Amino acid sequence: MAGMTRSTGRPPQPYRWPLSSFGGGAPARLGTLAEGPARSRPGYLPELVECTGKVLARSHAADLCFVGRSLDTMYDLLTGVLEGADRPGGLRRLPLSLRGAHTLGPVGRDRLRTHLAEAGLEPYALARRKRPLALVDVVSAGSTFDAIHGELSAWIAESREPWAVIRRKLRYVGVTIRGRSSPHQWRWQQSPESVRWVRTLPAGHVVNVSMHWRTWSWFGNEQPKLHRSFPPSRWFEPDAARARHHETLPQALAEARAVVAAGRTRETRRDLVRAMAAEPGFADREVRALAAAIRVP
Repeated sequence: MAGMTRSTGRPPQPYRWPLSSFGGGAPARLGTLAEGPARSRPGYLPELVECTGKVLARSHAADLCFVGRSLDTMYDLLTGVLEGADRPGGLRRLPLSLRGAHTLGPVGRDRLRTHLAEAGLEPYALARRKRPLALVDVVSAGSTFDAIHGELSAWIAESREPWAVIRRKLRYVGVTIRGRSSPHQWRWQQSPESVRWVRTLPAGHVVNVSMHWRTWSWFGNEQPKLHRSFPPSRWFEPDAARARHHETLPQALAEARAVVAAGRTRETRRDLVRAMAAEPGFADREVRALAAAIRVP
């Protein structure tokens, strides 16, 4: 696949129960699976809504691709918010852990590329898409974005797709721990590994949104998830796509369902639009159009 322009075949990915009708599907019937102790409105919801509004505005209403599992809750919120909304584009997931990706051999890199293609990140598709696509993830040192962009760069060069076109379609949004707002504050994209590729993208195509460290740590390190991590060592497991039950699954499902339900409410949609409107990016026509699509009269 290293020199191929097009990619075929859907790679197995961890099963995740559908919780919203966003995208035309139907929510899963969970029965007793979701009998967890999650509160009906998680305490982090106001901060999550504010952060999500900033992500939408700072990405200029791009289609969003959530990397890994850390921001599955933001994905769930948006599936509730956008359920039934008249909005072009959509939400995607790239449910991979890139831990150990620097040691991938040819077979592992081929599998990584099939996952990237499944998320809409194949060079051929990127060069021809009408709307920009933004990768979103919690970020500490930026190693996951480094790995993804490094592989994309190599693939684009091999496929001879026009980088001058693709660079205008590709964005990165890092959700970081809130620190000082000083311009002298160190940021992940200033690391030697990241700065080389960040500078190849247009200004404003790599941005950050911050969270309080407790909330960031909950999503990134502590929160029960619907499926286990999916590092390269599991990419070729024969039963990788099988639904797995584990001891924290009921809590994870109950919490995810509560967030989806919150996204459907008038209050959440109103607060999300307010967070978007507070951003300089709200002047962008696409951002205002998205706000209009989710605003409740």
